[in-house]
Amino acid sequence: MAEIINGKEIAKEIREEVRRAVLDLKDRTGNIPGLAVVLVGEDPASEVYVRMKEKACQKAGITSFQHRLPFETGQDELLNLIERLNRDPRVNGILVQLPLPDRIDEGKIINAIDPEKDVDGFHPVNVGRLMLGEEGFLPCTPLGIMELLQRSGNSPEGKHVVVVGRSNIVGKPIAMMLLQKQTGANATVTVCHTGTRNLAEITRQADILIVSAGKAGTITADMVKEGVVVIDVGVNQVGETPEGKRILAGDVDFEGIKEKARAITPVPGGVGPMTIAMLLKNTLHAFKLQNHLPNK
Repeated sequence: MAEIINGKEIAKEIREEVRRAVLDLKDRTGNIPGLAVVLVGEDPASEVYVRMKEKACQKAGITSFQHRLPFETGQDELLNLIERLNRDPRVNGILVQLPLPDRIDEGKIINAIDPEKDVDGFHPVNVGRLMLGEEGFLPCTPLGIMELLQRSGNSPEGKHVVVVGRSNIVGKPIAMMLLQKQTGANATVTVCHTGTRNLAEITRQADILIVSAGKAGTITADMVKEGVVVIDVGVNQVGETPEGKRILAGDVDFEGIKEKARAITPVPGGVGPMTIAMLLKNTLHAFKLQNHLPNK
C-alpha cells in the first residue's frame, strides 16, 4: 500500500516558513513583500483562486493588491495597469489570473510583466533562464512538485522520471527542472503526450511518474510498475454529491495504483495546495531580489 504524499501538510510547512521569513524581513528592513493580482471579468473559478491567493497572502503577512477589472476591459487598459505595477516599488510580484477574455492576447500581457516581478514564471526571460539553468522565477505548480518530491523523501536524483503532458504550465517546465545538473534534480526524463505511441510501455519504466494530462483515468494500474512514485497533477470533476458538491478525481486511477505504488499524491490535497504556497515563496524571493538581499 502506497504512502500518501500529503500536499496540504507540506504546503502548510512552506507557508509557515514564508510567514516567519516575512516577519524577519519586516524587523530588519521595515518593509514586507507585496503581490498584485489582476483579474479581468467574473469567471467563477478565477474568482475562487483570487480569493484563495488573497487569504494566503494575509496569513503570510504579504501585502495583497487586488485589481478586479470588468470583463469589457481592453488590452491597452490592461497593459497600462501592468506598466504602473512594474513601476510601483510596493509591488514585488505581479500575477495576472488566466484565462483572459479571448480578445486579449495573453502572450502580450505576460511579456509586459517585468521579469523580475514575474512570480508566475511565465515570462520568456524566466523560461529561458530555466532552460539554461540560471537563477530566475520558476512556475509555481512544477516548483511545488519538486518540493513534494524532496520533502516526502522521494528525490528524483538518478531516477527515470516519466512526465505525461507537455503544457507550458506544467509538463515542459517540470521536465526542465528535473534535468538540471543540481541537487534535487539530475533525473533522466522522458516526456509523453497525445502523440506518444505505446504510452503504457513507457510509463511502466518510470521510477517517478508525473501525470498532467487533463483527463481522468489516463493512467491505470496496469500502466505502472511496482514501487513507482506517482504525482497526479490533474483535477477533473467527475460528478456531484446529492448536496451538489463537486466530486474531483485526478488523471490517474488512484484506488488501483495505490496498491502498487510506493507513494502517491491524492486529488484533492496533493499538488493543488502547493501552487499557492510556491506563489508566496516566489513573492518572497522577488522582494529579496529587488532589495538586493540574499535568497536563503
